[in-house]
Amino acid sequence: MLERPSTRSRERRQRRILRWALLALLLLLVFAVGVAFGQALDDAPEPGGATTSVRTLTPLEQERPARTVTVTVTQP
Repeated sequence: MLERPSTRSRERRQRRILRWALLALLLLLVFAVGVAFGQALDDAPEPGGATTSVRTLTPLEQERPARTVTVTVTQP
């Protein structure tokens, strides 16, 4: 005749199954994080790329000078 498994062996088997399920879930999580990290590295811009920035500067208002001076140099 077949005997029913004892409660203790059934609990042990359930713990073993639960442990393997948690291990598989942990491995799946580590794999997913690795894939996400790889995608993030792949999407990063290339280092040292040229960046062009164009700005238009408007000149400031200037006041008239108080006096002007002319300098003449005769020897180089």
